Amino acid sequence: MSRYALTIEYDGSAFFGLQRQADGPSVQQAVEEAALAITGEDVRMHAAGRTDTGVHAVAMRAHIDVAKDIAPFRLMEGMNARLRPDPVAITACEDVDDDWHARFSCTGRRYLYRIINRRAPLALMKDRAWQVPQELDAAAMHRAAQHLVGLHDFTTFRSAHCQSASPVKTLDRLDVEAVAGPWGAEIAIHAAARSFLHHQVRSMVGCLALVGMGRWSEQDMADALAAKSRAALGFNAPPQGLYFMEALYP
Repeated sequence: MSRYALTIEYDGSAFFGLQRQADGPSVQQAVEEAALAITGEDVRMHAAGRTDTGVHAVAMRAHIDVAKDIAPFRLMEGMNARLRPDPVAITACEDVDDDWHARFSCTGRRYLYRIINRRAPLALMKDRAWQVPQELDAAAMHRAAQHLVGLHDFTTFRSAHCQSASPVKTLDRLDVEAVAGPWGAEIAIHAAARSFLHHQVRSMVGCLALVGMGRWSEQDMADALAAKSRAALGFNAPPQGLYFMEALYP
């Protein structure tokens, strides 16, 4: 058996998430079926993270084990041909050691959340960003975000369905910046950690938006974290603005 590391880009609006689902298409299903068509083998894809319905990925890392002797480039080209017209692409494929694991070898994950801050409806960016018509104070959002950086109990920002053994995580980065883009005022939120709780990024972004709107103070963000209760959460930002950007390995 050979182990292949894949880098995968996908538009999440076409799928019910990355992981296989009983009630709809998933990225995992699309990739595994493409690998089956090329290798004739029922392979299982293991990914660095999981993304929900509507969440996108620029560079999700994953691996598959294949018995057939095939060059990584040929495997990538063949799978991409089979993946069309689904909005999924294998952008890189390489041989890795048998003990390399896309999930368990990963030492860090990075996400980007995009907000388009304008009143006009989104046309080109529909399903690829969260449109917020109210003017947002990006500087206040950034200051509030710093209360969440570090080692904390993130129960407030954790989904009720989260399967993580502990709500305690170390958030390495949560930066908010205003970006002048062709779509109008854009706010980019960068989050980095070794691992995240289910819905953690979207929950943090929803509360940061309340700060940006002036409905929450920066202290309200600190109080929500300290409450360690889902009842203290403002709301979850919608999935379409979230992008899995990078998985880090030693």
